[in-house]
Amino acid sequence: MRAIWKGAVAFGLVNVPVKVYSATEDHDIALHQVHDKDGGRIRYQRRCEICGEIVDFKHIDKAYDDGERTVVLTDDDLASLPVEKSREIEVVEFVPSAQIDPIMFDRSYFLEPDSTSIKAYVLLRKTLEETDRTAVVQFSLRQKSRLAALRVRGDVLMLQTLLWNDEVRDAAFPALEEKVRISAKEKEMSAALVESFSTDFDPENFSDDYQVQLRTLIDAKIEKGDTLDTEETFGGESGDDDGDNVLDLMEALRRSVEKNREKKASASKATGASKKKGA
Repeated sequence: MRAIWKGAVAFGLVNVPVKVYSATEDHDIALHQVHDKDGGRIRYQRRCEICGEIVDFKHIDKAYDDGERTVVLTDDDLASLPVEKSREIEVVEFVPSAQIDPIMFDRSYFLEPDSTSIKAYVLLRKTLEETDRTAVVQFSLRQKSRLAALRVRGDVLMLQTLLWNDEVRDAAFPALEEKVRISAKEKEMSAALVESFSTDFDPENFSDDYQVQLRTLIDAKIEKGDTLDTEETFGGESGDDDGDNVLDLMEALRRSVEKNREKKASASKATGASKKKGA
């Protein structure tokens, strides 16, 4: 991994020098646009509306337009802002971890100690662990002020940038104002359904099916030429479809519980048979 930023976590009078790394990466297959007639690559050009010239990135500035006037902001203008010059991740407050709504989480970053002594880093990590607190911090990255949660993941401190409060929309749906009566039996069946699906979360049990199927399609086209359609590639399989049958809530819950129990029983039987065969 390559560090994208260097700074220091300001923890009271303690400074914790750190390097910042992106904690996640995108594995989506990169696609580009082509002309359907001849396969020619479609490219977009940065053309000036006044002179008509194609402009290189090095000659492009940012601007603000209020409808009547345009204010041009150069890289030097933006770099002169005081917040942009700061290399400090300032701890503003410590809050109970459960108080931060997951809807506010944006991007995740790992923090690596950037000092000959990691004592201050370990002290901050242990403090967060033992108090079950998350540090709310502010810092500047890529010409934007950021609000973030500083927390512990394993042995590593990590930053999760947060959306600002006004960036989270209110959910005001008239349909939810309607009073609905839920019977005790419906709640019991719903709880049974939840229990039938209950397990410990393991992210390794899940994969991006779309990307897997897309890679299968691409590989098939490479091997056989541009003549294979999607149905042939995936064998024409389709999921279960109950058509337009409308089930009442209780019946849907009951069937779901039964189906999941059968699925678990089959999996358990298959595992037992596999163990017997191996023995």
